[in-house]
Amino acid sequence: MPTKTLAKRSDLVPSVFNEFFKPWNEWFSGSKDELFGNVLKVPAVNIEEQKDNFMVSLAAPGLKKDDFQIDIDGNILTISSEKEEEKEKKEEKYYCKEYNYSSFSRSFTLPDGVIVDKIDAKYEDGVLKLTMPKSEEAKKMAPKKIAVK
Repeated sequence: MPTKTLAKRSDLVPSVFNEFFKPWNEWFSGSKDELFGNVLKVPAVNIEEQKDNFMVSLAAPGLKKDDFQIDIDGNILTISSEKEEEKEKKEEKYYCKEYNYSSFSRSFTLPDGVIVDKIDAKYEDGVLKLTMPKSEEAKKMAPKKIAVK
């Protein structure tokens, strides 16, 4: 007859103390890549060189186009966002107010030959896309292969 393994009672019914301390446990549990239990997130970026321009695609779902700030200082392109949300719930026996704040900033050195005044940005389907047109001189430069010795 096979033996049956019984789950511990604490696994089936959460302890009152676990539930009480849950917010603090979530804040302080985590790894070196987390801060107070919340994963630090920086949007993924793809950069592609095409014949006539450079394309930068930044994955940032859940934002609106007005949440982004795009700045150019010299040859440094910076894409950033700050978003603050406040949720409030009132019931007969309790009142709950939650705050959420998230931000990121990514900076890139612009390649030579980008026409800064003609950079275009669009936000669609959770992806911010920047089109950075090349100057005529940059378009004429042929790709160069370098041999590994």
